[in-house]
Amino acid sequence: MGLARCPWGHSRCPGAVRAINQEWSHSHRGCWRLARADPDWASYTLGVFICLSCSGIHRNIPHVSKVKSVRLDTWEDVQVEFMASRGNAIARATFESRVPPFYYRPSASDCPLLREQWIRAKYERQEFAHPERQEPYSAGYREGFLWKRGRDNGQFLSRKFVLTEREGALKYFNRSDAKEPKAVMKIEHLNATFQPAKIGHPHGLQVTYLKDNSTRNIFVYHEDGKEMVDWFNALRAARFHYLQVAFPGASNADLVPKLSRNYLQEGYMEKTGPKQTEGFRKRWFTMDDRRLMYFKDPLDAFARGEVFIGSRESGYTVLDGLPPSTQGHHWPHGITIVTPERRFLLACETESEQRAWMEALRKVVDRPMLPQEYAVEAHFKHKP
Repeated sequence: MGLARCPWGHSRCPGAVRAINQEWSHSHRGCWRLARADPDWASYTLGVFICLSCSGIHRNIPHVSKVKSVRLDTWEDVQVEFMASRGNAIARATFESRVPPFYYRPSASDCPLLREQWIRAKYERQEFAHPERQEPYSAGYREGFLWKRGRDNGQFLSRKFVLTEREGALKYFNRSDAKEPKAVMKIEHLNATFQPAKIGHPHGLQVTYLKDNSTRNIFVYHEDGKEMVDWFNALRAARFHYLQVAFPGASNADLVPKLSRNYLQEGYMEKTGPKQTEGFRKRWFTMDDRRLMYFKDPLDAFARGEVFIGSRESGYTVLDGLPPSTQGHHWPHGITIVTPERRFLLACETESEQRAWMEALRKVVDRPMLPQEYAVEAHFKHKP
């Protein structure tokens, strides 16, 4: 690519860099995950175009990346030439050549911590160009202390955690010298998702697992952001290696989406009981794949109830509104979930919340059930 110039022939003005940006965005669209199309910022020491959000992260590592506005700042000829010779595709080939398949690649919608640590891992620590630097999350064993929220008192206390792929489990201990763990979470049924707003800490992680086939939540954080993201990717690595053994013929593309999942929808709704005669009560709902769970408080360890949401072919549907005779709800925007056994009546405070929940629920209902999901459905039907 030749040296781009602005319409007036000057290589120094922002128009020259914009021209390079447009050429790269048209011929290499998708080369960056975190930036939107035609980003307005660039790192002139790395030779990459970045979005406004990522430019703030790059400014925090000035020894690695120096940032300028594509539109507003003055550019030296040598900087324009460097941008023209580099670009996001070349940077990706250099700095992402050895990304482990299980490592979480954030998108623009992910929390700031994941985006920051991805950028630092890639450019500052260069972990994906030097695999020996990936040991904290690739070794198959990890132990350390995390702040964990107490189930009953809500206080965060320091607890020792041990992740061992050999045993296929994540454990935590109430005392550092304890011989027996307080809980053992099997990798097979474990999920982790960052929840900074819910937990009230920018590094907050929610870990869920099945206990007696019911969902159990624990909430943890670490003051060091790298430490927390290393734990997250270590859990994903353990899940990846477990699934490789469980499904030996599956490709990485098949396995990676199963390593961790964000919730389809969360928020408050009102609900009534199975007889639909008592008043509606405000509950926190979480849609985790086909499990719709409700809690009295968003940080409860156990759900007050769980509803399996199957497919349309199996007799499940989602209706807009409530039956005309329904009484006792304070919020006006109703949702009726029809299952083969009963109807669940819910109400949302706003129309936009109702639309979001309807969309999430219908996506699940419209998706055919997998063979293993029929076994989960059968368990729900036979719950005491």
